[in-house]
Amino acid sequence: MAQVVNPDEEVVLGKEIGHVRMITLNQPRRLNVISFDVVASLAKLLEKWEKDDDAELILIKGSGRAFSAGGDLKMFYDERTSNDPNLEVVYRMYWLCYHIHTYKKTEVALVHGISMGGGEFIGLTGARLNGEELVAAGLATHFVPSEKLLELQSRLISLNSGDANAVKSVIEEFSINVQLDEKSILNKKVIIDECFSKGSVEEIIASFEAESRKEGNEWIVPFLKGLKRSSPTALKITLQSIREGREQTLSECLRKEFRITMNILRTVISGDVYEWEPPTLETVDADKINLVFQPFKHELELNIPTGDDFRWQGKYEVSPYVSH
Repeated sequence: MAQVVNPDEEVVLGKEIGHVRMITLNQPRRLNVISFDVVASLAKLLEKWEKDDDAELILIKGSGRAFSAGGDLKMFYDERTSNDPNLEVVYRMYWLCYHIHTYKKTEVALVHGISMGGGEFIGLTGARLNGEELVAAGLATHFVPSEKLLELQSRLISLNSGDANAVKSVIEEFSINVQLDEKSILNKKVIIDECFSKGSVEEIIASFEAESRKEGNEWIVPFLKGLKRSSPTALKITLQSIREGREQTLSECLRKEFRITMNILRTVISGDVYEWEPPTLETVDADKINLVFQPFKHELELNIPTGDDFRWQGKYEVSPYVSH
C-alpha cells in the first residue's frame, strides 16, 4: 500500500486502563485517515477486547484536530493501476464496520473536529454539519463542548465500568441541550425533504433550482453548486445505493457497498473514479450503473458472519481473494 506515514508513528494506539479500553486514531497530520494499517489495527484490538471479560467500556477518539477524515483517498489513487486495487483494505473495512456496529461491549466515540460521513443530502451535496446539527439530525447522541471533552474522557475512565446507564449518566453531566442557530441548514428540512422526494438526481437538481429562485432561498446556491460539480456517475450510484439501503439490513448494505466500491475501483463501468467520464448526468448509462450493484459469486461476497458462535469468522485471510 502506498502511504506516507512516519514509520515510528503507530497509526492506532490501544490502551488498557482497568475495565476501560482506549483507542486513539493517531495520524493527526493526515487527519486520521482510514488506511490498511488502521483497519488492521482496529480489528485486532476490537476482537481482543470483545473476548476479554475485563474489558467493559471502549472509548474511541482521534488525535489532533480531526476525529477522522474517512478513507485514505491518496492510497486509493496510488493503487489505481494495480490488478485489484485496494481489495484487501476494502474487504477488511466493510467487515470491520459490521463488527463495530454489532459490538458486544459498551462503546463511546468522542467525535470532534472533522468527521466524515453522510446520508442522502450530505452525501450528494457535500454539505457540512456542526456538532449541534449532528445531534439534531440523529447522527450523534450528545453534544459536549470541545473544552469539556478531556474532562469527560477522564470521568469515563474513572467510572471504570461498561454499564450503559452509568456511562450515559456521565455523558449527560457534560452535554448541553442543542439550540440550532437560525441559519442552520436543518431549519430548511421541509424544502430539502421536498426536493429529495424526487425520483432521480436530475429531478432533485431541477427541484432545487426552482426553489432557489424563490425569495429568501439564497442558501440553496452553494448546495446546487456542490451537486453540479460532483461526478455524475457517483451521484447516480450514491442516490441508488442509499435508497436501496432503506429496505436493507446492515449486512445487506455492507455487502452491497463492498460490491460497489470494488467495481468502481476496478473501473467496471468507467474511469470516472478519477475523471468525470461521462461528464453529464444525461450521458450516464443506467444499465452501466446497475452493473456495479450486481452480486458477486457467493464465495466472493463480503463474508459477514451470522450468529455469535461465528462472529469473528469471515476474515480476509480466509477469503478466496487471498489466493488471487
